[in-house]
Amino acid sequence: MLRTAFVAARDRQRLGEIVAVLIGYGVNKVVERLGLVHVARFARRKAPRVDVARLSQPQRVRRAIEALGPTFIKLGQILASRADLLTPEWTDELAKLHSQVSPIPWEKIRPQLEADLGGPPAEIFAEFDTTPIASASIAQVYRARLHSGEDVIVKVLRPGLRKIIEADLRLLAHATRIVVAEWPEFGRYQPQEQMRHLAGGLYGELDLVNEARNCELIAAIFSDRDDIVIPKIHWDWTSERLLVQEFIAGIPPNEPARLDAAGIDKVLLAQKGTDAFLQMALIEGVFHADPHPGNMLAMTGNRIGFIDFGIVGRLSERRRTQLLMLIASMVKEDADGLMAVLLDWTGASNPDLTKLEASSQAFITRHAGAPLNFGVLITDFMTMARENDLAMPTDLAILFKGLVTADGVMRQLDPAFDLFAAAGPTVKSRLTAQFSIRGLRRKVEAVGAGLFGAASELPTLIHLMLVRLKQGRVTVEIEVKGIDKLTRGIERAAARVAVALIVAAFATQLAPRFMDLGTPAFVTVGIGVLTLGIGWLVLLGRNK
Repeated sequence: MLRTAFVAARDRQRLGEIVAVLIGYGVNKVVERLGLVHVARFARRKAPRVDVARLSQPQRVRRAIEALGPTFIKLGQILASRADLLTPEWTDELAKLHSQVSPIPWEKIRPQLEADLGGPPAEIFAEFDTTPIASASIAQVYRARLHSGEDVIVKVLRPGLRKIIEADLRLLAHATRIVVAEWPEFGRYQPQEQMRHLAGGLYGELDLVNEARNCELIAAIFSDRDDIVIPKIHWDWTSERLLVQEFIAGIPPNEPARLDAAGIDKVLLAQKGTDAFLQMALIEGVFHADPHPGNMLAMTGNRIGFIDFGIVGRLSERRRTQLLMLIASMVKEDADGLMAVLLDWTGASNPDLTKLEASSQAFITRHAGAPLNFGVLITDFMTMARENDLAMPTDLAILFKGLVTADGVMRQLDPAFDLFAAAGPTVKSRLTAQFSIRGLRRKVEAVGAGLFGAASELPTLIHLMLVRLKQGRVTVEIEVKGIDKLTRGIERAAARVAVALIVAAFATQLAPRFMDLGTPAFVTVGIGVLTLGIGWLVLLGRNK
């Protein structure tokens, strides 16, 4: 149980505040299950008086989360995107969470801002508006102008926030350990993985230098494009609690009247936005994790401005390949390919394959022949995962959230927008690069490097094994008659299996799957491998 005896003294006050909010919003079961009844006796007096009789359980939890502040809001937003873990009644309610809060008065912000700037704002800037243009749970944003004449925004971390968030994370980590130990049935919800994701995201947002670096990382991706605008960072005044960057004037995509008045080509802008997002995610492996309308701005000349890089997602090469395979499976209505990618992602060791196969086929049938709405498609896909007790990796959950958000923004610009159709050129280009002669050579070199590394470690491993055997005074002698004959038989069988698998892979999966995507080099390699493989199998069959 989460007894205060095991909670650091510095966190007990915060624990009391959390329990008081949970009681006030009628979330008593959480208090009871974590063994906090003894804390509740003292916290009840400070509990907010809220009429929750008419609220559902998800509504009570959502309102309690908003009252608990940024740590819990961020956790709720993470869970809102996890349709593979939670039912729609929960994800729909948690999706209503917002981080917009009442601004902190200027007099409370000013001392911290002056300390970080090294002087009063009136001396550092030619102009500074003390009325914030945005106020969120993490930071407040102000408009200013440099003496050089450049318009900038000044983002200031809310004072005292780090102390509260660090206490929340310690308490949540402690609660997570209890949940894992006491209630194994909650393991499917990946509590420890959710905590790592939460802590990583929050610590990243608490350091505005991290956001500035993310901004420059994304800017480097589009350094050769004038139609994608990323704000310039002013490092002279940027620090952990302060970010000063170029002000980008633009129109949010959800304001059609302003877009029309500015002569913006909304269809063209939707295509450009999709191309930019897919370039980040599929090619570079780093992407804006929250491309909502406030963070993607339509600019004159049909340009797009991206702002707010507090959180970026990252995808490994392997993940990007898996995503390409998923898109290909969906477009080609390939239920088997869909199931294979899902199993690969989740790492499930003992799923009900019959049920999963039926679910995959039903998914394909539901969406076959209809316009592909990406938001609906991904939500349905994650629901299928939940119904088969499969949980998605965190990095993919972040990507899916970003893709669904981007898809929604593009549909506001172009109601007929089809993300899959827009993704076609990028996917084709990526597949061509992966399965070209150069791409295959890189994969072979990577495998060779791995084998060389393993071989180079072999002497050390043998030495360690011998030392341990000597220390334990253990002598083991094994004699197997006919071992040479057995070894040759195993090697021959392994060769047959390996060649057969390669031939089968090229013959039944890869070649037909990508032939229509324009990869002539890969098809040529495939035909060559098929010919050599079949010939080798015939020779192996004769030399029994």
